[in-house]
Amino acid sequence: MPKMLQRSIFILLMLLALQPHSMAIAGEIPDKSVILDGLDVDSMRVRLDESDLQPMEGIWYYPNEEMTLGIERYKGVHNIGYRIILLDSPDINLIPGTVIGYIATSAVDNKYQLWLYSQRDRVTLLKPLECVATLNAQSTSLTFDPPHWKVKVRVNFARFLPSLFNGVSIIPDKVGESLPIGFRKIYPEGGDGNPFNRIRYL
Repeated sequence: MPKMLQRSIFILLMLLALQPHSMAIAGEIPDKSVILDGLDVDSMRVRLDESDLQPMEGIWYYPNEEMTLGIERYKGVHNIGYRIILLDSPDINLIPGTVIGYIATSAVDNKYQLWLYSQRDRVTLLKPLECVATLNAQSTSLTFDPPHWKVKVRVNFARFLPSLFNGVSIIPDKVGESLPIGFRKIYPEGGDGNPFNRIRYL
């Protein structure tokens, strides 16, 4: 068997071996959003104050979409440990309490897998897409690169988070880097750029 063909087969087998784990995790992300009744900024503050917070948890602001979001622990499967909840938005068609994404830990302390829904059907969000997110050392910003995909020239006005997904159709072919965007923590300490430095005791 030619060496080039052997090498190609080896690479293919390696890719197939790595694929099931990634697919297993992605398959545990709900296909569509759920709504947690009664959750807004005030009730989220109370919810957070009553728990022993981890650095990822808190109320965050997403300036690109002018959204206020809550991140809290989530008892998911595998390493999916957090969910992202919409608390306030200028879009009156989005309901406070809507879960807009999920976060999973990784082998690197400050790196996370982050899924955000990319499409909407009225009040329901659909099609979670994965990004790699980075939590800074002070736990005051969570930045992520948009999925770097080539796109078809077909506008899709049903896109959710247009600053991230651009309102276009996606095909699986990665392209170059772009400037990260992300969330800024506003509660607890961390608003106005101050370090998140609350020490909570059991």
